[in-house]
Amino acid sequence: MSMMFKKPDPLPSSRFGVELDLDGSNSTDGYFMDCSGINYTQDVIDFCEVTSNQWGNAGKGQVVRTKLPGNAKSGHLTLRRGLIKSMAIWDWLEIVEQGNWAKKRKNCSLYFYDNNSTRTVHLELEAAWPISYKIGDVNSNDAQAALEEIEIAFEGFKRIKAGGAKDKAVGAARRAWHG
Repeated sequence: MSMMFKKPDPLPSSRFGVELDLDGSNSTDGYFMDCSGINYTQDVIDFCEVTSNQWGNAGKGQVVRTKLPGNAKSGHLTLRRGLIKSMAIWDWLEIVEQGNWAKKRKNCSLYFYDNNSTRTVHLELEAAWPISYKIGDVNSNDAQAALEEIEIAFEGFKRIKAGGAKDKAVGAARRAWHG
């Protein structure tokens, strides 16, 4: 007897949210239209040693190679959005530039939503701080919105199980907002 398994639906990349509390009053200072650089890698250390075990015709000297996990590294998160009046991102960048980066590291959450506006994936980026700010090219003959981009370094990266009470409340609010 074969069992039927429900095939999981991949999440749409267009349904995401960023939560970044910069000024203490608003957890999401604007909406971001683009997010990239979410990655985690771990170095590999190749360890090689010569043992006293027999190797070929030689009475000793077998080479043993071992791969060990090295340091973990996270990428840089890049966020883009329309240029708005808020100074919160710029102020954060300036505070870090003035040498107060240790006190101004922030945790940043990245959420992915399913088609029912329910949070299904929660990524927590730890000890984040801005490393780059850019305003996109402007042109007087172009009717496109002006864009700003911020690149954020982060020290830690973890995936947290979504679906708690807060996630359900946010999902209900998103469904009400989007209709």
